[in-house]
Amino acid sequence: QVQLLESGGGLVQAGGSLRLACAASGRTCSSYAMGWFRRASGKAGEFVAAISRSGFRTKYVDSVKGRFTISRDNAKNTGYLQMNSLKPEDTAVYFCATRYPSLDYCYTNDNDYNSWGQGTQVTVSS
Repeated sequence: QVQLLESGGGLVQAGGSLRLACAASGRTCSSYAMGWFRRASGKAGEFVAAISRSGFRTKYVDSVKGRFTISRDNAKNTGYLQMNSLKPEDTAVYFCATRYPSLDYCYTNDNDYNSWGQGTQVTVSS
């Protein structure tokens, strides 16, 4: 089991930026795939971005392409979600998740992941 702790959420104006971090412990970071999901108030959860075990493959939901960047630093056992040009509709609780074991693949379904963080709130004001 991997333990995950997100940080970096907060309140930002539209057009601003935030960087979320997901610190992992329990297994070597390079052994699992990682993803970010979000859940807005009153809405179902949504896939945001995924990165493969190696870090060479990434995938994004269309609404964040060109604005968000997922990355990982396996030496630090930490994943990141850089969010630029934020919009009010990006307001949500953001969760990181990991899948172990995994192929070198980007998993986009929440059922594909077996460890989750507690979430961090991102609020974008207009």
